[in-house]
Amino acid sequence: MQNNGSTRTMRIQLLLTILLFPACLYAQDSVLIRGRILNEKGEAVEYVQVGLPERHIGTISDMDGQFEISVPPDTLVFCHVSYETACYPVTGPEEDIVIVLHEQELPAAVFIGGDTREKFLVRPGTKVMGGLADFYRPSTGGLGGEMGSIAKVRKPFLIQDIMFSIKANYIPGCVASINIYRIEGEPETFVNVLHRPLYVNICISDTPQEFDVQPEEPVLLEPGKYYITFQIVSTDAEVVRKYLETPEPERDSKAMHLFTTLYFKSSYQRLSAMGEFKPIPVNIGMAVKGLEYQ
Repeated sequence: MQNNGSTRTMRIQLLLTILLFPACLYAQDSVLIRGRILNEKGEAVEYVQVGLPERHIGTISDMDGQFEISVPPDTLVFCHVSYETACYPVTGPEEDIVIVLHEQELPAAVFIGGDTREKFLVRPGTKVMGGLADFYRPSTGGLGGEMGSIAKVRKPFLIQDIMFSIKANYIPGCVASINIYRIEGEPETFVNVLHRPLYVNICISDTPQEFDVQPEEPVLLEPGKYYITFQIVSTDAEVVRKYLETPEPERDSKAMHLFTTLYFKSSYQRLSAMGEFKPIPVNIGMAVKGLEYQ
């Protein structure tokens, strides 16, 4: 007979099997759009989120700004924390569109006087025994899913360190983005508060890796509710292509997986870029440290 702890863990693992398996379903009249994203200087813009937010369809451009997506006729949206959002009307298939993003004007720096104290804004909860989050499914696009931790800010807080661990990574060329969203309104909306991206290279390893991301720009959080996330934005596309061409029975069972430990503390998750954020009962144990203004 199983004890309550074992039963609870099995239920959580079953729930995560359902939650963490992306299923991107497109309308039958979807058309293929390919293109490249540049800035005003003609330089490629890397890792832009591309898609239809209201339909929860999205992908991420590669490091050269190139993207490919199948969508129904609608207005395609392009989002990057360093640039103004751009839109493009989709009326049919296109092979070589060029999108130019305009750099957004940074807000003036805000200086707050008074005393500060070092503090952990977020800590992991209780570890889920045997619970692991698997972030990547190459057969369904793979990029853009997010999971993280909730932070409730009661006094102005300057972020200095965002810490997390990766249990194991078998994804070649894996690049992750750290995002910080302010949660507003009812129904809840998620607004990214960063003005410069935070990228992390995740090496292939079957042993745990610890990461400490220190923002180069000041990230000052005003009182409110925030969601701090981990998101895979890039992989080695050629390796992924060869993996998908390999018959499933012949694939390495470890290949193309990234695992993090799970903790019992409520959070949110979305399965793809521009997907819908949904509440879940666990998080990936991110810790956030900085200065709280008194």
